[in-house]
Amino acid sequence: MLPDFQKLHIYIADKLLNQPGLALSADTRLITSGLIDSFHRMDLALFVEDEYGVRLDDTELSGETFDTLGQLEALIEQRRR
Repeated sequence: MLPDFQKLHIYIADKLLNQPGLALSADTRLITSGLIDSFHRMDLALFVEDEYGVRLDDTELSGETFDTLGQLEALIEQRRR
């Protein structure tokens, strides 16, 4: 995890999963594992847009685009350029 994404990991663990301090890695599956549901996906997308200043399309809120934290971090990095 890059330091820049620490807030993302904390947000997911604390706010979405209600498990403060939960260790999440880049390969933690969010959607296909059932950790986050469709409501949490929207919350996560809004957090990403606000915190990192990037725009996510509704079609990207799927397991193909950001099932893992690593995929989500890569998507954020790609959009920042």
